[in-house]
Amino acid sequence: MSVKVIMERTVKAGKEKELAELLKELRSRALRQPGYISGETLLDVDQPRTQIVISEWHSLDEWRKWAANAQRQEIVKGIERLLEQPTKTRVFIDAWGLPTSYSHV
Repeated sequence: MSVKVIMERTVKAGKEKELAELLKELRSRALRQPGYISGETLLDVDQPRTQIVISEWHSLDEWRKWAANAQRQEIVKGIERLLEQPTKTRVFIDAWGLPTSYSHV
């Protein structure tokens, strides 16, 4: 069952270009990871320094492996320095595909 990972970030004023470069690097590396399906980056129309990144993965396990990847962690450290507050990350699964015995992921 695939999962979608939604990350919300608010970049500090003047750091937008640096963030965009790091996000491109992160996406480039994610493309080569087992289980990666797709990703997109969206800007809040009313607050353009706030971005949402949505990525889709074949499984929760594959996402967790990528989340723990040392190369990813280095890029994430650089990203976090550019933000007003830490990244908010949430992981979602398709509610209609849940087994009847579902309690938690």
